[in-house]
Amino acid sequence: MSDRPVALVTATFRGPGLERLQEEVDVVADPWIGHVPLRIWDGAALAERVRETGATILIVESDFVMGDEILDAGLRIIGSTRGDPNNVDVAGATARGIPVLHAPGRNADGVAELAVALTLACTRHVVAADRDLRTHRVFADGTIPYQRFRSWQLAGRTVGLVGYGAVGRAAAWRFAGLGMEVCSYDPFAPDATHDDLDELLGAADVVSMHAAVTPDTVGLMDHQRFAAMRPGSVYVNTARAGLHVLDDLVEALRSGHLSAAALDHFDGEQLPEGHPLIDMDNVVLTPHIGGATYDTEVVHSTMLAEDVLAVLHGETPSRCANPEVLT
Repeated sequence: MSDRPVALVTATFRGPGLERLQEEVDVVADPWIGHVPLRIWDGAALAERVRETGATILIVESDFVMGDEILDAGLRIIGSTRGDPNNVDVAGATARGIPVLHAPGRNADGVAELAVALTLACTRHVVAADRDLRTHRVFADGTIPYQRFRSWQLAGRTVGLVGYGAVGRAAAWRFAGLGMEVCSYDPFAPDATHDDLDELLGAADVVSMHAAVTPDTVGLMDHQRFAAMRPGSVYVNTARAGLHVLDDLVEALRSGHLSAAALDHFDGEQLPEGHPLIDMDNVVLTPHIGGATYDTEVVHSTMLAEDVLAVLHGETPSRCANPEVLT
């Protein structure tokens, strides 16, 4: 029997972070994403697994650390690989003196890359052109692709970033690398270029959403805000569906006020059958894959491993959702 602490890791964990953690901790790896059909545990199921393994450290990604059963299971550390540990009862953990570690910005590069990819896909008609080639419609209706798929280049255009945190900043230099002028709005970022959202919307050829969903940002992009965007501009959202009013976006596209849109998130993770966006050729849709990179897993593994070991060594972790318990 080992006298080292045991960590039950139901998150995806890989790379140097996993190797570093294994140097000092006995890791029981049981990642949720490796199960078919998909397995997501609630607090009771986690508590049973914790008892089986003797774990005092629990690191999750999609499982729910909520309820007395898991919070009273003898855990010393709880880690969530999410940027916002909203799958953990942080208040309950705090009441029991358990630090909750998390991984803010873990997927910033992946989401930023997808924002650029979706922008290019919808402005350069990539999906429609791919479909025409696959269905032998290259010369459809007596036309050629050069006629149907002409577009303006992004170089020399302006992109407006709504939200200038980790993802917004990661997107900024990527858009700048395409030759775009980058503007930003974020009331919590003093170095954002704009302090008025409507002014930003009116200045941008592409609006890319990177804000968090809060009571102040739910439905931020509504009929009035879409109307404030430039005629013919493009709306891209790789953040959350809650940031816009979907029916208002559909109307802005149908009217021709917006030339295109690209979305990576939807309420319930999908659109209902027959939704009008599905048949719009000027819209590109992806099913919440912005952070789905192996690099994201490497980054959050490193973050969580560093902070778990910091707590075990009596040091202050860098990313703790309830730092008051550390005192």
